Amino acid sequence: MSQQHGGSGFWNFLIDNSLLLVAGTVIALVWANVAYESYEHVAHALHFAVNDIGMVFFFALAAKEIIEATLPGGALASPREAGVPLLAAVGGMVAPASLYAAQVVVEGRPELMPGWAIPCATDIAFSYMVARLIFPRSHAAIPFLLLLAIADDAMGLMLLAVFYPSGPLSALNFTLFMIPALGVSLWLKRRRVLNFWAYTLLGGGLAWAALYLGGVHPALALVPILPFMPHEKRDLGLFSEMEPRLPDTMNQFEHWWRVPVQIILFFFGFANAGVQLSSVGPATWMVLSSLLIGKPLGIVVATFVGVRLGLRVPGGLTYTHTVVVGLAAAIGFTVALFFATAAFPLGQILEEAKMGALMSFVAAPLAVLVGRVMGLRPDSADRAPAAAS
Repeated sequence: MSQQHGGSGFWNFLIDNSLLLVAGTVIALVWANVAYESYEHVAHALHFAVNDIGMVFFFALAAKEIIEATLPGGALASPREAGVPLLAAVGGMVAPASLYAAQVVVEGRPELMPGWAIPCATDIAFSYMVARLIFPRSHAAIPFLLLLAIADDAMGLMLLAVFYPSGPLSALNFTLFMIPALGVSLWLKRRRVLNFWAYTLLGGGLAWAALYLGGVHPALALVPILPFMPHEKRDLGLFSEMEPRLPDTMNQFEHWWRVPVQIILFFFGFANAGVQLSSVGPATWMVLSSLLIGKPLGIVVATFVGVRLGLRVPGGLTYTHTVVVGLAAAIGFTVALFFATAAFPLGQILEEAKMGALMSFVAAPLAVLVGRVMGLRPDSADRAPAAAS
């Protein structure tokens, strides 16, 4: 996702750091703890429009970064260079999911098991923001974390599609609408249609119907459509300042939707994060501990395994750095909240799980603190030996 310049500096700061999402979350928390019934009435009215329609574009922008990362010059283009962070992403999902499941078994609370995927999430925007507060701009830990978060997003989308159906599964309904969705998108590409609205409304509309009527969460509707949009032949890298000026369809789609998606995230935070502070319970601690312990542990162990397998770790990255990266990646927030609403129906368990996702923000000051103890500063040079050495 590209950074954008010009206009109000304060507005750009809000957009670049996803602070509208934070604002929506804070408003929801205050309202829910002052007048819960009125908050629930308003939030419930927004759920479908925000979660099932608005979030389509949030996941579309995540899919764009995944697609571009696989292009020549992208972080996923070279299997050897991408190998360690990809393994770290897998470790950073398997470890927290396993820790969560183990706690459910030990506590004898099988009704909490559907939430196993909640601590798998990594919020790319906030993790990136925290990494910039810790590491020098040129430090290898930053692209390592971004690639890890991209892979996490990709696997998270697959988990959402496979394990969290939004209703009774219907292969017939899915097929009846998805085949035309892919067919019309391919036709648009072959006709060299450059207007992203054609892909969004025609292909995306049919794909949304396929998922919604087929029982899969419709927020993923544009994920299979994005690859058909004309795009650049090479990846310029995440947050490239040149992306908004590129004429290809996919970048124009991202440029147009960048600010609206942040507004959508404001309403997502408002509609989903309003929980009473008294909602803390077993699911809260399971989600939070799985993120704060499982994420760093899984990332460090998987990095160690990757190095031992002969994969190349970015220069200057140590195992202690990967602990800090793991803590930054433990901020689940946006995707964790989304998984929580997909995993549990309205009720006490959902409220508890949401609290765990919200409290994962504590990973940010923990990561900064550990980074400071290690002597890391965003404006300093770091010359620690490589983890592979």
